[in-house]
Amino acid sequence: MPAGNDIIRELCEEWGARNRVEVKIDRLVSAGNQILLTIASEALSRSGHDLIAMPTWEPSSHAQLLEPVDDVVGRLQQKYGPISPAAEYLARRDGAWRAVPAVAGSQIKSACIRYDLFQEHAGIDIRAMWPAKAERGPGAETWNWDAFLTAAEKCNAAGYPFALPMGQYSDAVDWVGALFRSFGVSMMGADGRVTVRGNDKLKQAVEYLVRLSKHLPNDVWAWDDAANNRALISGKSALIFNPPSAWAVAKRDTPQIAEKCWYAPFPSGAEGRFAPFLPFFFGIWSFGRNKTAAKSLVEFLSGRQSAERQTVATSGFDIPPFQSMSDFQIWETEGPPKGFAYNYPDKPHQQSQLTVAFAPAPADIAVQAYVQAVSTKMVARVAQGGQTIDEAMGWAEGELRNFARG
Repeated sequence: MPAGNDIIRELCEEWGARNRVEVKIDRLVSAGNQILLTIASEALSRSGHDLIAMPTWEPSSHAQLLEPVDDVVGRLQQKYGPISPAAEYLARRDGAWRAVPAVAGSQIKSACIRYDLFQEHAGIDIRAMWPAKAERGPGAETWNWDAFLTAAEKCNAAGYPFALPMGQYSDAVDWVGALFRSFGVSMMGADGRVTVRGNDKLKQAVEYLVRLSKHLPNDVWAWDDAANNRALISGKSALIFNPPSAWAVAKRDTPQIAEKCWYAPFPSGAEGRFAPFLPFFFGIWSFGRNKTAAKSLVEFLSGRQSAERQTVATSGFDIPPFQSMSDFQIWETEGPPKGFAYNYPDKPHQQSQLTVAFAPAPADIAVQAYVQAVSTKMVARVAQGGQTIDEAMGWAEGELRNFARG
């Protein structure tokens, strides 16, 4: 959401003028892993920016070089309530917060649904079930993975399959990870112990995904993170799991598609409702020369007024790490259709939990499983490779044990 760059600059300039500090901003592109390369370079050289935006796994990877920010996080939580445990899992290491969860770039991959296709082909009125208000509508309790599978089958038969990637990119790993959690699946414990062998819940989740995959496009195993967006924007899909970026492009290029979109929470499973969360962070290098100023700026950017301005600028894309900020009016007023994204953020009435794929495994191990897409590869070995579920689970167990050994 390009407008997010402008509001960050505007906010930084305001803070700088107020505090008589000159702020210099460098924008990095994600293409070619430029952000990750810059972080790695600065960590290696022990020099660089005072404050740096970090993608999901980076605070854990560079924890020993990041300035503890417990003071900033403590003040923010005192004002706005607890930060999402999923963000804490990623940013709190060795007894200290190593980065502050950011608003900019943070996203939830909720269900973006073509409500007209859902109603016509699956017989589900998703707008009535999950209206643009803080309440559940008729049938909301039936929004589970069984109903989801039935809807996927019906929409596929009508020529509008769900666009759910199953390859090695983050969109695929994220939504499969949330499904796993709702089935009660953990592939590795917080102590690093692999929990795959004899895991009946994992077996049930894989069986479900193999059945679901039969109603998805045949090439989802090779999709990148843009393929599901393209499927929605082109009018070929009835559902994707994604933040409002695809809707924003549709609003610009195919408004007749955008005006038929509606957000609903993730389906629930036997162990509850979980939503895939992909947070960004602000990290302050321990070797930085302006750490006090950097902390002050981060706290300013994280405040409610600044957070809402960032979220408004990105049409509701950016998600604050505090559930107390899920009441911003942008999610009620943005459209068309008006209120379509009301249920995009995590709200109390959804009774959901934010999750990161492969948690609660130690983050330095989980990131390897995440990047290598062990979960989706395991499913592919059954659905595409002809292996039994036990064989595929045995392969996954071996991969995780290798990661744990380092």
